[in-house]
Amino acid sequence: MTRTLYQKLVDTHTVAQLDSDNVLLFADLHLLNEYTSPQAFAGLDERGLRTLMPGQNVATVSHIIPTRPDHLRIIQDTDSALQASNLKRNCDLHGIPLFDTNDALQGIEHVIAPEHGMIRPGMVVICGDSHTTTYGALGALGFGIGTTEVEHVLATQTLVYRLAQNMRIRVDGNLPHGTTAKDLVLMIISRIGAQGARGFVVEFCGTAIEALSIEARFTLCNMAVEAGARGGLIAPDQKTAEYVLQRAPDLALNPDWRQAAIADWQALRSDEDAVFDIEHVFAAEDVAPFVTWGTSPDQAIPITGHIPTCTEDGIEKQSAERALRYTGLTAGMLLEGLPVEHVFIGSCTNGRIEDLRAVIETIGDRKVAPGVRAMVVPGSGAVRMQAEEEGIAAKLIAAGFEWRKPGCSMCLAMNDDVLAPGTRCASTTNRNFEGRQGRDSITHLMSPAMAAAAAVTGKITDVRKLVKQ
Repeated sequence: MTRTLYQKLVDTHTVAQLDSDNVLLFADLHLLNEYTSPQAFAGLDERGLRTLMPGQNVATVSHIIPTRPDHLRIIQDTDSALQASNLKRNCDLHGIPLFDTNDALQGIEHVIAPEHGMIRPGMVVICGDSHTTTYGALGALGFGIGTTEVEHVLATQTLVYRLAQNMRIRVDGNLPHGTTAKDLVLMIISRIGAQGARGFVVEFCGTAIEALSIEARFTLCNMAVEAGARGGLIAPDQKTAEYVLQRAPDLALNPDWRQAAIADWQALRSDEDAVFDIEHVFAAEDVAPFVTWGTSPDQAIPITGHIPTCTEDGIEKQSAERALRYTGLTAGMLLEGLPVEHVFIGSCTNGRIEDLRAVIETIGDRKVAPGVRAMVVPGSGAVRMQAEEEGIAAKLIAAGFEWRKPGCSMCLAMNDDVLAPGTRCASTTNRNFEGRQGRDSITHLMSPAMAAAAAVTGKITDVRKLVKQ
């Protein structure tokens, strides 16, 4: 029987078939953070249980952590500090490795896990965070779970898992000058809708996908969940193998293991005649720099486009009208030229070294525009150190950007980095929901290059006008 890549990953991790729709799934790696784990650990304690496989669990503090460039990071908020201290106590008690508040390599879970070689093709990786879909970039099945499920995984290293349907999205051709994986995924979400992949695991394929770097693939799979997907996958290739082997000392030191691993990874692809429930096809040439205008990632248009007018009655029209009221915009407007007061560059979507290099390429010798506050928050301590070694940090500071310490920061404002009401922000994050970056704040999602262009011009700007081909 022919199988999709998704089905193969589920098959190799199924401990038991519970019924036609559900299996007991084994997790190779379980990632924990400070805000979805406390109740799970409390549940274990109440039942007198300990983590079954502590070595296959890893924790980090990232959502609540301050990113001010102080020498020592101290969480001032009482509730947040308690979350961090509870995570450390629980990890110590259960023997789980922790990237704690002042660990030099601390960072966002979806950045540190791949960069430290924790993610391998063929794995099942789960976490109490929806953007666990990121790991599909390496041919691993990643998905987010709830707190009750976190407790179950800690106790058993398994999860009762409802099977998803299969979707394939093919993108062929070459991304045009000035466009990135962020623009591509915003275009896809705008086309299929915020619920367009609900109930599906999406496999991305095509020549445009093959041409993407691994870090660009992380961006693509990270935001698959914004279309409602339960996972995003890309079949491993030579780029995947090179990325993983550079970060896997156990495989680098053992040639036999390395050869066996590569052979296994090469088999991780959908069969030629595998059946997908839904398929979409897009042309890379149609991608332009995209920007969101509303309060959902699917409310996005090319920088040269006009905010659409919704003529059909129903939920979509109501949502559009509410979004326009919230953002203070009107149908028919161009986004290009819209002034911004804040720029945020970072998050698990776009906080990696390639993203920061794109920012530097965009700004050139320019400075942050008067009246704009621009923040750059690396996704991890390792990214921060690399950016400083490459001279990126010094150039950012010289241009007027704030160079911060790693963390989730203003992606979701569960920390000190919060936008004031009414502030309009050009952001490289993954969600533009109402109040996501601060109560009554307004978020426009875009690529790092586009955000950098906004920072130095003070308005939403077509990056192609700053960086000539």
